[in-house]
Amino acid sequence: MGPKTQRVYETIRSRIESGHYAPGDKLPSERALSAELEIGRTALRQVLARLTNERLITAHDRSRYRVAGAVSVPAPDDLEPWQIHGSRRLYENRWVNLDLVDVEPPGVERFEHHVVRLHHVAITAVVDDQDRVLMLWRYRFVPQRWGWELPGGIVDAGEDAALTAARETEEETGWRPAKVEHVVTYQPMIGMVDSPHEIFVAHGATKVGEPSDAEEAGHVAWIPLAEIPALMGEGKLMGSGTLVALLHLLASRPTTSR
Repeated sequence: MGPKTQRVYETIRSRIESGHYAPGDKLPSERALSAELEIGRTALRQVLARLTNERLITAHDRSRYRVAGAVSVPAPDDLEPWQIHGSRRLYENRWVNLDLVDVEPPGVERFEHHVVRLHHVAITAVVDDQDRVLMLWRYRFVPQRWGWELPGGIVDAGEDAALTAARETEEETGWRPAKVEHVVTYQPMIGMVDSPHEIFVAHGATKVGEPSDAEEAGHVAWIPLAEIPALMGEGKLMGSGTLVALLHLLASRPTTSR
């Protein structure tokens, strides 16, 4: 893409990510976008094809597009949540808290449920222009295994998770990522563990030095995305955050590059 085409791509993508174009909305016609964004129809179609391949928009008629993500199956609205009658802390330190929560599911006798409360975490997948992702080869003593991971860490109190994502990437790899973009927030073990994980993606990074976090640093390498499925099959990818982020990247790749 040339500079003008890239600018238009970033403009439309930003409108989608900000909610200006909401899930399910029709995009303005090619004629309207071409006039508003001052770009030729041929170049505009390259932008729309890229957004389609990234599954941000879907083609629904000749030269018409909708923003992806509209929910077609409504969630039930007649179910009752569990009632929480109280909670008491059994154990607490700077890393792990353990609570015993008095709960009552609908139609079930109330009981006490253990809940492990861990930290809020941010994880970053940095992709370069060669379709490679920045990763760390690390040893984890809990499973007693070596494996590849994405950089990430704990979100400090009062810190924006996007700042954490960028900071941890630089500290652990020595590479400063370009603007990080939020992908998803999820819970890795939602039935018993409370630990929000936020996944970010950055396109490009600048080498600024060596890793500064000796405890978390590992062997730093740029791994081709095309090799990720094989590494996954060999069990060499560790951590749910790494898997969620990499699966997102694989699902978002243009179909022409698969």
